[in-house]
Amino acid sequence: MEISVFNQSGERRWSRYASDFRTISEKTQQVLKLEGLRSASVIFVTPQMIHEMNRDYRGIDRPTDVISFAMKDSEDAYEVMEGEEELGDIFINIEAITAQAADYGHSLRREVCFLFTHGLLHLLGYDHMTPEDEAVMFQLQNVILDDIVPKKIRK
Repeated sequence: MEISVFNQSGERRWSRYASDFRTISEKTQQVLKLEGLRSASVIFVTPQMIHEMNRDYRGIDRPTDVISFAMKDSEDAYEVMEGEEELGDIFINIEAITAQAADYGHSLRREVCFLFTHGLLHLLGYDHMTPEDEAVMFQLQNVILDDIVPKKIRK
């Protein structure tokens, strides 16, 4: 899977996770048994930027940690062109990375990779609107992520 990383946050440190994103996307393809070439974009943004997106596109007037915009909502939403299937864009709030890593007691790397994995699963059609869907999605997140960036509780 091809992952493009863009940084609109003004902080340079976030681009260093690109190789983790490629590893996670490859593991995702294996776990979900996905065939074919796929691509997605990751964009690091400020809390203000993600707040505007959340308000304008979802009608929720507050910042969020990650927001995904899929290129399609169902298999027949558009015709797949020859070659690579563009999944969509994952926007990650840089302030949420540091705050949530501290709240959950794990590393920045674990949090940024978790948010990427969460966003990628949304692009692939997973959601957590019902308890059943949430259980499936969160189990997949653990299966995909735990071997790559294990949960390490800081003391």
